[in-house]
Amino acid sequence: MDRWAKTLASYGLWALIVLTCPPLFVGALAIWLATTPFDRRLRILHLYSCAWASLYTYVFPYWTTTVRNRERLRDDRAYVIVANHQSLLDILVLFRLYRHFKWVSKEEIFRVPFVGWNMTLNRYIRIRRGDRQDAARMMRACGEALTSGSSIMIFPEGTRSLDGELREFKHGAFTLALRHGVPILPIVLDGTLDALPKHGVTLNQSAAIVIQVLDPIPAAGFRDAGAFRDHVRDVMAAALRRLRSERRGGAAAPSALRGARSA
Repeated sequence: MDRWAKTLASYGLWALIVLTCPPLFVGALAIWLATTPFDRRLRILHLYSCAWASLYTYVFPYWTTTVRNRERLRDDRAYVIVANHQSLLDILVLFRLYRHFKWVSKEEIFRVPFVGWNMTLNRYIRIRRGDRQDAARMMRACGEALTSGSSIMIFPEGTRSLDGELREFKHGAFTLALRHGVPILPIVLDGTLDALPKHGVTLNQSAAIVIQVLDPIPAAGFRDAGAFRDHVRDVMAAALRRLRSERRGGAAAPSALRGARSA
């Protein structure tokens, strides 16, 4: 019975997403038309997008989502925000921050009807994987967003982890932070892999998802992106290890321990 309930709930949520995306996009388009003349950074549209994405995590009955230390992400300054990447659900749950930022996302997502169109309206930043010229364009677009006062959100692993273990980080986010003199704001999240594995479509029940915002890490004091990247990864691996230990009530999870770099 539990298996059937989970399957029905999963397909019910996917159906809700399909049915609600068209009218919610119409709402996004109306907000874009009404607010663009005076809201140059599109803060209002982004908050609407946060509510749109969060709707699905609110209504699914088997998940809880907890956001810790949201106040560390201030709207009055720009950050390069980096988060670990476990599942497709990471994108939905990170909107639960309800803070202003511009996503950096692979180009394919922008082609998804309604969702991708809304990303374009928000002026989120696309990247074509494996294309160095496009990577340079992406870096320029991120720099313009930071200069305007908008934070950017990047998954520094570049792709989702199959097992929740922290992968190696790419250097782009850290190059941007150094180049523009803005802090890195690390975020660790856990539980989304339990809710939706990388190659699955059936949503698992009873997933306890936690998003923890860590302290900002200033760019000052780091001479190169490699050292900055390795330091931030160490901080995030340790925080993820502590989070898993706390959530599971005992020793740190082996995958988190493997994700920690040696000193």
